[in-house]
Amino acid sequence: MSRVTPQTTAAAQARLGLGADRIPRSVAIILDGNGRWARQRGLPRTAGHAAGAEVVRRIVTEAAHLGLDAMTLYSFSIENWHRPAEEVAALMSLYARYLARERQTMSEHNIRFRHIGRRAGLPDSVLREIDASTQATADCTGMYLCLALNYGSRVEMTDAIRNIARLAASGKLAPDDIDEDLISRSLDTGGVPDPDLLIRTSGELRISNFLLWQLSYAEFYVTDLYWPDFTEEEFHKALRDYAGRNRRFGGLETH
Repeated sequence: MSRVTPQTTAAAQARLGLGADRIPRSVAIILDGNGRWARQRGLPRTAGHAAGAEVVRRIVTEAAHLGLDAMTLYSFSIENWHRPAEEVAALMSLYARYLARERQTMSEHNIRFRHIGRRAGLPDSVLREIDASTQATADCTGMYLCLALNYGSRVEMTDAIRNIARLAASGKLAPDDIDEDLISRSLDTGGVPDPDLLIRTSGELRISNFLLWQLSYAEFYVTDLYWPDFTEEEFHKALRDYAGRNRRFGGLETH
């Protein structure tokens, strides 16, 4: 796919049949079903994760061409450390390879990479690739790609509140100055637009400790497809579904 330009964005939106005002600024996706996809095919779970990584590349680049401001992918939760050690090791190796392989693609598509989640516990090999990707895309001005790796929303909020409390205890912040904007800026996603749309694959109807603060007003879209089967066409279907909704934000119907 070609590099992102105003012309390629306009063309991508035209193919989708939606104007820029009907496309969400920010999309979050829970990448679910890799293991079940592999099991259906008699393959090891690691094969499902590898297939899922290929889908990530296609969906992320399509989102960048459509002009999204941000995409946040829930890839590995804090709870996922309870999986078998060999699967976790394979996943960490896959993350390191993916980041190294896709770094140039992110730069070419003007994508700004950001890791959200705790660094503690991640292998050095993964941390090196996270830092290298962050540095390599630091001057990019296009879509944020936030990879939630070793992430849990309750932990994220706990860490943010602790940091705010330290500022207050040191006298650098008055308690009355704590507001929603400060909390938002203190989270891992500070500066990134909150998701307008959450997509979850594999048919599960739960948030799974993902972006609990940021998803307050997001629209939800759930598909029974496993993540490796999620295509650009399915992504377009989710975006068109979103475009047809009337977002009231607690108010009355606007039409």
